[in-house]
Formats: sequence, structure tokens, C-alpha cells
Amino acid sequence: MRMKRFLTWSPAPPGSSLAYRAAWWIGRAMVWFVALSLFFVILFKWVPVPVTPTMILDSHGFEKDWTPLSRIDRDMVAAVIAGEDGKFCTHHGFDADAIQRAWQRNQRGGRIRGGSTISQQTAKNVFLWQGGGYFRKGLEAWFTLLIEQVWGKRRIMEVYLNVAETGIGTYGVEAGAQRYYGHSAAKLTTVEAARIAAALPSPKKREVVGASGFTRRHGNAIAARSAVVRRADFDECVYD
Repeated sequence: MRMKRFLTWSPAPPGSSLAYRAAWWIGRAMVWFVALSLFFVILFKWVPVPVTPTMILDSHGFEKDWTPLSRIDRDMVAAVIAGEDGKFCTHHGFDADAIQRAWQRNQRGGRIRGGSTISQQTAKNVFLWQGGGYFRKGLEAWFTLLIEQVWGKRRIMEVYLNVAETGIGTYGVEAGAQRYYGHSAAKLTTVEAARIAAALPSPKKREVVGASGFTRRHGNAIAARSAVVRRADFDECVYD
């Protein structure tokens, strides 16, 4: 009853100062933001994510095909862990070492690099927009904490593999597998999964089929590391 009364709209007390009224509105907005955040995070623990802001804003339109993790080859999971987030099963949403390494590289200039985990990328892809900025990073951290607590690792991986951009206008590894290899994500080979994972950071610029140069070398390295992920059970949090 108290929560219902608190969420019910009512104006700030008449005659209150401008600072008080501003604080009152900010407080109300924060309460609604937290409530809506929890609602959608809990909803998407069970319901497939229908669309994301990135898909809506994609000028090429989008193609996606939600696929349960049980119908995605385990090599694809190993590939994204090997290529994107080797500590996925041991961190709680953030990899302090990766963030520090990214910060040190960025201090030397050149292309800005991030230290985002799969959990952070999932939070950004589902709830937020692309691009940087401290405000968005703050929101990303908030949603990362929520999905780590509410979803758990298996659901985070399932959502990530369904919303990650795998090519121009293509989202999710099922749509990517169909586009590049003509078969479902359940039948991906180690090399095919590694090539999709190699393109994930820049899917509009990196070729999956017929890749050369850095992308080809990176894909080969991911394929080799994928074997280590499987052998050392670095994906155990997804399957246990």
C-alpha cells in the first residue's frame, strides 16, 4: 500500500522552493527508473527480447531469429568466451584487469578500446544505445549489476547470442549462421563459430566469409583458444 501511494502521481507541495521541487521531481524520476529497470530485467529473464534500441535505429533494417541456447552449438559459446571475455564464468559482471589494460592502451592514443565483458555488452545491447559517454556507461553498469543478479550466466549468454550484431542488419548467431553458412547455429563448426566471434566487435566492417588479414588471423586464434575453453571448462557456468 505504501509503495502504491508513493508511485501514484501527486504534485510537489505548493509554495515549495525551486530547489525542493527540482529534487522532488528528480527523486520521482529515479524511483520510476528503478522500478521500470527491475520490471524489464525480470521480464526478459523469461521472455525473449523482441527488439533492441540498436535494431530500431539500424538504417538497414534488421533480421533476427530468437534461438534457445539449447539449439546453439557449444562451440559458439566457447568462441565468444575465447574472443570476447575469457573470465566470463569467474567475474561478477566486470573484469577489472581488462578495464585497466584498456585504460592503459587508451592513454597511448589511437583507437579507443573498451574493456567490456559479455555481461556489459549484453546490458548495453538490450537496454541502451551504442556509443560512449560517462552517462551511458553509468547506466550500463547499473543494468550489468541487475542482469548478473537476476538472470545468471546462462541467461546472459543466451540473450547475448541472440541480440549481438553479427553483420549488416543481422542480429543473433542464428541469423548469422543462416546468412553466412546456410545452416542453423546448432550445426556450427569450431571454425565457423570462431569466424562469427571474430567479427563481433565490428560486424559492419569485418568479413565473416572470405575474411583476410587481421580478421582471419583473429578468427584462427579464437578457434585455437576455443579448444582451451572447452578443455578447461571455462564455459561451465553456462552449462552446469
